[in-house]
Amino acid sequence: MTVLDSPERDRVPPSRSAPAAARTRRRRRGAWADRLLHAWTWAVIVWLALPIAVMVVFSFNDPHGRFNISWVGFTFKWYGPDLLDYPSLTTALENSLLVAVSATVLSVVLGTLVGLALGKYRFRGLGAANLVQFAAISAPDIVLASSLLSFFVTLRIPLGLPTIIVAHTMFCLSFVAVTVRARVLGLDRSLEEAARDLGAGPWSTFRLVTLPLIFPGVLAGALLAFAISIDDFVVTSFVSGSTQTFPLWVWSATRNGLPPQVDVLGTLIFAVGLVAVVVSALLGRRSAR
Repeated sequence: MTVLDSPERDRVPPSRSAPAAARTRRRRRGAWADRLLHAWTWAVIVWLALPIAVMVVFSFNDPHGRFNISWVGFTFKWYGPDLLDYPSLTTALENSLLVAVSATVLSVVLGTLVGLALGKYRFRGLGAANLVQFAAISAPDIVLASSLLSFFVTLRIPLGLPTIIVAHTMFCLSFVAVTVRARVLGLDRSLEEAARDLGAGPWSTFRLVTLPLIFPGVLAGALLAFAISIDDFVVTSFVSGSTQTFPLWVWSATRNGLPPQVDVLGTLIFAVGLVAVVVSALLGRRSAR
């Protein structure tokens, strides 16, 4: 029997070293791909957040007149009594908040019931109902706006604040229903059955078992409905009549210059939405634990 010398014993066969080198190259390429993906993701986030950052910065600007397009100086005065210098702007914001809150409440109540029905039960026409929900989400705003306007005109309903609320409820309802339906599909049905076996009625089972389980989905749908409603422009412009909301006021004022109050109100709306999202995320993490 031939005894191999030490250099021959330590030498790694090419058949074994080639796969290891290939794995190393693949890991390096994967690491570079991960870095590139992370860099691209942050670039997109910065690009999307840049207009918001500009709005926040210019809310502290001190321009002379209504044209808040060049930096003049830093001031806090627009966050004080000067915020109410334009009564029409304040009224438009109040209309937007009233419409958003009303549409959110109505769409959450109706959308939650629709989401429960679509997620828990199997009935004739279920596929058509799901198709209608997703069609309302994917349809262009101009299609929804023109159809709602035709509906109101055919019924001879005067255009104004009530028609805006009805229109916003109609297109927000689908977002809530789809969100709640996704939550319902992941529920553990044995919990509801156990509640009924222990003597709980339908209402008690819904209030004590079902609603707490689907509440993250309901809250997410409510936040989504509020955000979609408060900044809607296309549908509102069709069914508003002589009523002005915040987006409509901003659009009509662009030809004469936008005052700093617009940036201040936009910053406040963004801050409230950001706080709501953070609270929702904390509540979702708490419920998960």
